[in-house]
Amino acid sequence: MRPDDANVAGNVHGGTVLKMIEEAGAIISTRHCNSQNGERCVAALARVERTDFLSPMCIGEVAHVSAEITYTSKHSVEVQVHVMSENILTGTKKLTNKATLWYVPLSLKNVDKVLEVPPVVYSRQEQEEEGRKRYEAQKLERMETKWRNGDIIQPVLNPEPNTVSYSQSSLIHLVGPSDCTLHGFVHGGVTMKLMDEVAGIVAARHCKTNIVTASVDAINFHDKIRKGCVITISGRMTFTSNKSMEIEVLVDADPVVNNFVKRYRAASAFFTYVSLSPEGKSLPVPQLVPETEDEKKRFEEGKGRYLQMKAKRQGQAETQA
Repeated sequence: MRPDDANVAGNVHGGTVLKMIEEAGAIISTRHCNSQNGERCVAALARVERTDFLSPMCIGEVAHVSAEITYTSKHSVEVQVHVMSENILTGTKKLTNKATLWYVPLSLKNVDKVLEVPPVVYSRQEQEEEGRKRYEAQKLERMETKWRNGDIIQPVLNPEPNTVSYSQSSLIHLVGPSDCTLHGFVHGGVTMKLMDEVAGIVAARHCKTNIVTASVDAINFHDKIRKGCVITISGRMTFTSNKSMEIEVLVDADPVVNNFVKRYRAASAFFTYVSLSPEGKSLPVPQLVPETEDEKKRFEEGKGRYLQMKAKRQGQAETQA
């Protein structure tokens, strides 16, 4: 990890880690989908399940990224990725991230054609059954969230501190060849890195301290982003607990060279950040002040997600104990 991979405090950007995770997933799923004779394809990222940042990674450490295919359906591949950080001076290694990603194989001849996935061989029957349950669950959630974020984040003049409008931020990016796959559409890792960058700006504006990514809720990729599009990545604070901030990030694509295609929602996700002192200790977060009815509704929804995840972590801790 080099200085340009990290923030001013030396912590590697969450977006940099997400990009590495996606690259590993894309390689193994593309390799698997081309393992049999037939039409050639490239695996495209469709969804990233919730990803927790278990431990910070710092400048000078080496990242080890490993990926494994854990389930295949007729048209999708589930990949689980682990990231380890290594201090090459002491030899110390630690687990920093675990992530689950879903890919679909797209034909090299026709980007809109989804090909069939070669089946994977399971060592146990239970693995296939468990994978099928995960597949059905993520499929249902994708359908529920595809159109829930139809609104557009609008700027507000002279917002008050600690309000949603005060910290909301946007980034505009022209998609170039270096951002794209062989198909000419954006790498999922590039999109995630930009999303994390915007979420980090929102968090820093809100608490005005060093901030780090704590987790990413499921990232859904609703549609492909083609080369030449102008994408707008917008972020807004939705909820704060005592020591964490939830930020909703929306990605809209505008095919400026195609008058027949209108601006569309390409991806959406929720990022969770924490505030850190110069010594790396967790700090209290200024409480968000929702003003409009929509902001109050999003705050309550964020609170529900926070309490649900908190209860899940407590249950896992009791089970391990």
